[in-house]
Parts: sequence; structure tokens; C-alpha cells
Amino acid sequence: MSQSASAMKHQTPLVQTAAHRVQLLSSENEQAWDEYVQACPEATFFHKAGWRKVIEGAFRHRTYYLYTESHGRITGVLPLGHIKSRLFGNALISTPFCVYGGIATEDEEAHGLLETAACELARELRVDYLEMRNLQPGHADWPSKQLYVTFRKAIAPDPEQNLMAIPRKQRAMVRKGIEAGLESELEQTTDRFYSAYSESVHSLGTPVFSRAYFELLREVFRDCSDILTVTHRGELVGSVLNFYFRDEVLPYYGGGTARARQLKGNDFMYWELMRRSCERGVRIFDYGRSKQGSGSWSFKKNWGFESSPLYYEYYLVKARQVPDISPMNPKYSIFINAWKRLPLPVTRLIGPLLARNLG
Repeated sequence: MSQSASAMKHQTPLVQTAAHRVQLLSSENEQAWDEYVQACPEATFFHKAGWRKVIEGAFRHRTYYLYTESHGRITGVLPLGHIKSRLFGNALISTPFCVYGGIATEDEEAHGLLETAACELARELRVDYLEMRNLQPGHADWPSKQLYVTFRKAIAPDPEQNLMAIPRKQRAMVRKGIEAGLESELEQTTDRFYSAYSESVHSLGTPVFSRAYFELLREVFRDCSDILTVTHRGELVGSVLNFYFRDEVLPYYGGGTARARQLKGNDFMYWELMRRSCERGVRIFDYGRSKQGSGSWSFKKNWGFESSPLYYEYYLVKARQVPDISPMNPKYSIFINAWKRLPLPVTRLIGPLLARNLG
């Protein structure tokens, strides 16, 4: 794996053996980190070093990006963020605000060292728990939560082939959007995206992230992200912020206005993203995380995507049981219903104060 070994700055190791040592990422080592992530099969877009800047800059949370090195070369990475909130608890998470995380390495010894260092850090910070958001099971003896699944599917290089692969009823929804005269375009600013996204999450009773967060995402990931916006006769229908990693596209944040349901705007929007992506050489469409049994889960199933479980595993420090801060938890139902009744401008004002601690 090619890395900028000359850029590695040696610090006092957190944990070490004869072959490996655990270090804390510094800005000088970010290029080497990202080169490792790009090449490591177990790494995801959410392991990229840019998330450290986003989490610290947008939410003011401390991060601890740990890596192992051997003979000046990175052999494993583990991004961690510390979320401390009176409302939602005190946790060390890999990776907060991201659907995937955990240890990325092909080296068994490096994996063990990173895990040891993370557990020691969790105890030192006196968090309630350490959370690893794994694509694959990593620690059978840790408590786990399988509330979420992910949807990933290979797409063909031919748009028509991809359209015909969508189940008939869902394909009809896409065609209705096309026949309605919906149009799509890529844009640079977050203005229309934020309008559609904030309206959509408000209808779900979920606190909205700040506009500054999305602007920082676009700034940090300028070369591997875009915004696709759908309109009808010049009026906003929906918009989605997408990330690109290796040969994958990840529509990560999106939403539709009140007109989207009538015009089949979401169906058209995700089809347009798939069509554009396959034409640019993307081969994997990552529809992302959904709660089992939720509306978004059903929507993605209707596209013919098979779900795969996500393994969120916990090392308990002060907590006695796995946390449940999901919107599906009945104790949050009163808050969710009340939030839906608030005026949209009010939710845009106070929502980011809550969302910054959701992680």
C-alpha cells in the first residue's frame, strides 16, 4: 500500500509491541492515513481523515484518530469521536455522524492493538460506552445492537439495464417522475439542498443539522462529493448530497419538499443519481443505513436491494446496558410529535443545537 512514509511524524506511542505501535493522527499524517484508507479493503468513506475536521469543526467534539504503524508504514486505522451530552449520554464512537466505522486493517496484531488502545481511552475518558459501527461482526462477546441494516448493490455500466433491474412497481414510479417532466442538475451551493433536506426531516420529527455542517462537508470533501437537485418547472422538488469512494456512490443526506410525493420526486431523484453514476464509471450503489421496518427501509427494499445487517458493538464502561437513543424508542415519541408541530423556521434555528449531540 502506497503511503507518504516521509510525512509520518513519530510521537510517544499509546500502545506498542515489537512490530507495531499505536499513534494519534496529526495533520501532517493525514495524507498517509487517506492513502491507507483508499487501499485497505476493510476501510470505508467514513474512515477518511476529513471526518476529523468535520466533527471537530461543525460540532466541536473531540476526536481521537488512532493508527498503527510498523517500520514507518500505517498498518491499521481507527477513527473515534467523543460525544458528551446531558441529554444523550457520554460515548466514544467510531464513527459519530457516520453509518460505518470501526477498525480497518488486514493485520491481526494491529487490530488487537487498536482495540486495546480504544478500550483504554474509553476508560480514561470515563465514557458510558465505546461504540464500534462495523460492517462485519468484530467482537462476539461484546453487547451488540442490530437495529440498522445497510443496502448495497452492484450496478451495471448501462443505464437501461439498471432501470430494468428495478422491480416493476418501483420502476413505474420512476417513469411517472420522468413523464411528469422532472429535471435534475448538479449544483455547487447547499441552498436548495438545505431547504429540501430540512423540510423533509422536520416532517419526520427529527432535529435538523446546521447549514454550516453541510457547507463544511462540501468544503472538506469537495473532490469526492456532489449535490443532485430535482426540479419541476423551476420549482424545487428534492435534493441529495452524495459521496464517492473508490467505485461507490453513497447518497448520504437527502430530502424532498411537499411536492415530491405527488410527483414521485424521490424515485426520480435516486434513479437520476444511479443513471449519472453508472455513466461516470461507478459500480456500487450504497443506499445507506435504515432502521429495520422503517419507511426508508421499505423504500429501498422496493428498489430490489437486499439488506445486510450492521454490527454496532459496545464495550461498556460506566453503562450497564446497550444505549437506546433511537427515534423508535417510545420514550422519544412525545418529543417527536411535538417537534413536527413546530414551525419549520424554528426547527432550523434550534434543531442544530440538539442534532450536534446525536452522533
